[in-house]
Amino acid sequence: MGIEIANESGENTDADSILAVARYTLDELNVNPLADLSILIVESTYMAELNKRWMNKTGPTDVLAFPMDELGIDSGPIQAGRDAPEEPALLGDIVLCPEVAARQAKAAGHLPEDELALLTVHGVLHLLGYDHAEPDEEREMFALQGRLLKAWRASQGITREMRIPATSGDLPEIYGTEVSPEMTSRNEAQTKPNPPKSDS
Repeated sequence: MGIEIANESGENTDADSILAVARYTLDELNVNPLADLSILIVESTYMAELNKRWMNKTGPTDVLAFPMDELGIDSGPIQAGRDAPEEPALLGDIVLCPEVAARQAKAAGHLPEDELALLTVHGVLHLLGYDHAEPDEEREMFALQGRLLKAWRASQGITREMRIPATSGDLPEIYGTEVSPEMTSRNEAQTKPNPPKSDS
């Protein structure tokens, strides 16, 4: 699995953990092991710019997903073992903001690294065509998200408590006010922004 991660946030973020949960999620959903995924970790000012540009929303959000066309996500989510593409594909990009994740983690009563793991799974599911715009879609996506996250945590021997939402109604108020996790549309994904330049 070609997963690239770049930390442009200036925060000391556990990239290995983010990579591990992304890889676990893709493996569990039988995504081709040669598929490529990019994860960009950014600071809140840049995330606010992306959120305004691509979602027309003010302020930073926690996660944005920029899916590519190769998966044919118009037909809905990939079904594990059935619809996974046989040829390698470019899944797309996930952008995470650890500053927003830390605020949300505090509101939810768990650690920032747990929140980033949750957001990574959430972003991967969006890249694979899952969404939460409608109640039935939300139930399906959040149930799968919860199962994957719990299974990954168990595989890593993580036993600390974490609040894993079953629906968006289970999220602390901060999720629905200051931030709004959303997936970009296919058209936006085709003209996704360039990542920020690295100082190194």
